[in-house]
Amino acid sequence: MRLDIIKLIQRIENEIPVIDEVVTKTIDAWIKGAKEPSEIQDIYLGYVALNLQGFYSGVERLFELIASNVDKNLPSGSKWHRDLLVQMSYEYENIRPPVISNEVADNLKKFQKFRHVVRNIYTTSLSTVKIAELLDLLPAMWNSTKFELLEFVFFLNELKSI
Repeated sequence: MRLDIIKLIQRIENEIPVIDEVVTKTIDAWIKGAKEPSEIQDIYLGYVALNLQGFYSGVERLFELIASNVDKNLPSGSKWHRDLLVQMSYEYENIRPPVISNEVADNLKKFQKFRHVVRNIYTTSLSTVKIAELLDLLPAMWNSTKFELLEFVFFLNELKSI
């Protein structure tokens, strides 16, 4: 298990800067796109929507690794995405503390739902209001998520030395 934990720590630490970049590029594109003519704004809107989807997918990928390597329980079934997010907000008694707080889980749920929308409709049908709401939430929410993931890495570092 120690090797699994070391690899998990490395994966989380390597993925965080990638997600940082996605967040920065997404916000920058939204700001830049707002200055463009409306026909060009649609291109930026699609880019931003796909990056918001990518943001959540990156976070979820880390949760999958934690569920597989620490919990030894990756949810399955048609609602596994929702179940995984809930699982990360719970303590696994005698195994691990919650990975994320309920507040972070609630905010991530908004991005999870948006990802579902992006995957199932054309980008031309996306709500700019909804995207703007998510972008307003994104920087502070990602900072909270990142902080809690790094706290979990600290826990894992303690665990690997046992």
